[in-house]
Amino acid sequence: MPRVRKGAARHQAKKRILKAAKGHRGSSGHLYRLAKEAVIRADVNARIDRKRRKRDFRGLWITRLSAACRQRGIRYSQFIDGCKKANIALNRKMLSEIAVDDPKGFDAIVEAANAALGS
Repeated sequence: MPRVRKGAARHQAKKRILKAAKGHRGSSGHLYRLAKEAVIRADVNARIDRKRRKRDFRGLWITRLSAACRQRGIRYSQFIDGCKKANIALNRKMLSEIAVDDPKGFDAIVEAANAALGS
């Protein structure tokens, strides 16, 4: 069997790694071994941060809702409890969008939540 050298395939693999490391500073953007490590680490962090982005957005929505509720004289936790008791099935993203874009609609939701709480 003839001896096969991996010239073209290896060159393509190195080009793929170096292209993925484009924009990295210093040696990790230019040297193959360091670029390979940097790309692997970047892929791991990208996966972690895709999950973290969802967490961060939920925190933003809750902060917006909390501020909007405080302006209307109700605490965030009471508002969410009132929404559950009033069978308002809107998630926090939609509630925060309503609070920002449609204050009168949000006032109506707060009134319904207050009525469900009995206060």
